[in-house]
Amino acid sequence: MSNNINNEDTRFMQRALELAQQAEAQGEVPVGAVLVLDGIIVGEGSNSPINSQDPSAHAEINALRMACKQVENYRLPQSTLYVSLEPCAMCAGALIHARVQRVVIAAKEPRAGAGGSIFNVLDDSRLNHRCDLEFGLLGEQSAAMLQAFFKQRRALAKQKAKQKKADQAK
Repeated sequence: MSNNINNEDTRFMQRALELAQQAEAQGEVPVGAVLVLDGIIVGEGSNSPINSQDPSAHAEINALRMACKQVENYRLPQSTLYVSLEPCAMCAGALIHARVQRVVIAAKEPRAGAGGSIFNVLDDSRLNHRCDLEFGLLGEQSAAMLQAFFKQRRALAKQKAKQKKADQAK
């Protein structure tokens, strides 16, 4: 984690984790995002692709949509996004297009992260904009939430498969 993290960053990341918990309560992967401009939350979102039946309804996209409407501009220079999980390539591309200045990420996403884990879309010198990146703020808390969610989901899938097999044997 960088030395650029402060108490305000922690407060905004805590809000992102609250939004992640709300997503989990709705049966979504627990990811939350908060977009801040001049110290004020202008957009926030949680994952909702399942319930909205929209594959683009990731927490970051939902936060960007709200923020852009709030500031009445599709560009968000000088803004910071706080997100509980490293953005995917789609979300990273949207952050680049919106000109978000800084992205503070709690947990890395080793399977699809586009902030350096798999791809480095957020800080690619070939693009016309790059985001300043900070990793690890409340990362253990976010990772634990995600691990518990997927552990529970795997257990439910195993239970359903077992029940299906039992039903077929009847």
